[in-house]
Amino acid sequence: MTGSGSKGVAAAAPSIRASSGRPEQSGVQSPAMLGPSYQAVATSFVVLFFIVGVSLWGLPFYYDLMVQQFGWTRGQVTAGNALSKLVVGPVFGFLAGWVVDRFGPRRLMMTGILMAGAALVGLGSISSLSMFYFFYFFNALGYVCGGPLPNQVLLTQWFDRSRGKAMGFAYLGIGIGGATVPWISHMLVQHFGWQAALRVLGISIVVVSFPLALLVREFPRPSTTVGSVRSTHPISAFKQASFYLLTLGSMCSIAAVSGTQQNLKLFLSLDRHFTQRDSASLLSLVLAFSIAGRLLVGWLADRFSKKYVMLLTYLLVAAGIPLLFLGTTRPILYVSAAIFGVGLGGDYMVIPLMTAEIFGIEILGRLLGVILTAGGIAEAAAPWMIARLRDTTGSYRESCFVLVGIALLGGLAVLALPGRRRPA
Repeated sequence: MTGSGSKGVAAAAPSIRASSGRPEQSGVQSPAMLGPSYQAVATSFVVLFFIVGVSLWGLPFYYDLMVQQFGWTRGQVTAGNALSKLVVGPVFGFLAGWVVDRFGPRRLMMTGILMAGAALVGLGSISSLSMFYFFYFFNALGYVCGGPLPNQVLLTQWFDRSRGKAMGFAYLGIGIGGATVPWISHMLVQHFGWQAALRVLGISIVVVSFPLALLVREFPRPSTTVGSVRSTHPISAFKQASFYLLTLGSMCSIAAVSGTQQNLKLFLSLDRHFTQRDSASLLSLVLAFSIAGRLLVGWLADRFSKKYVMLLTYLLVAAGIPLLFLGTTRPILYVSAAIFGVGLGGDYMVIPLMTAEIFGIEILGRLLGVILTAGGIAEAAAPWMIARLRDTTGSYRESCFVLVGIALLGGLAVLALPGRRRPA
């Protein structure tokens, strides 16, 4: 959108980016840009609700049921997440980032939705550990292709000044999905059994979210020149220490969150002997407070240094973990669920905001492909490591302190980051 004819639109919306890739300045938002941008937010909300809230955060609700029915160990059921992401992340994560930058996020998102839906249907039909790992592999593929990566790029392209609020609203889908899926699962399990419950969830993913991804509009891609491609090559980012600090900080915080979340139902049900209903209540409380965390972090990120907003989320995660595992009364558990939930809510969302803040959006897909791949490895390894440590020691006490140390290490890495994008 260039020339005198574009001046009205170029001065139109503080939150929508012009198709030249430059942020617009002020005035009334262009109706032509307003509708598709809101459609993008709504689509990301629904897709993240299913791909992350249901497919990722919902599966641990079924772990103890699998342990009880098949006689598997904690380490074996959490290894499904670990093994699949350790394979999928390094192999497909970098490729997914390149595909997003080259072809746009919509096609990749649609592919991920189909894989995630098929994975849950398959997991609802298993009878052996090998098939459990096989379908978990497709669940991980669905997460890489349809989860945070394409949605973060889609929203970052559409929004500039209000990027934090747009991301925060879309990421409410994760919190609402994660908060409601224990209750939905509990109801389905009570009426149909846990395997039929998983099949119903898998079909729902495809039926509801695939049409939205099919119809969402991508942001108009600017014309590129040889010079512009050369100036935005990701190699320039890979030469900066800030890229590795951001990757390390993201890995540590994601590891702390995933290690806690993936083991929490096992801890409550098998160690603390909570009923299925009580376990669902606490898990829902954590993810309900993550909704507040996403709104809060989105609001803060649009007004204050994203570096310190990111640090705040990591410290909240570190503060909530020991209370969850070591708390002796219900009120303490509820307070810890609130603290950890707020930190969890901002954890994944702040990563693309900080990446765009430091490096810009031209190569965001490829950079997030690397950062989220590294985070996926940490997300895969941490729950398995924590579960194995629990199986070895007979308690989650040692695991708790390991998780806190990992979260604090991530905070130190964030503290060393620059506060804004460095000029070229």
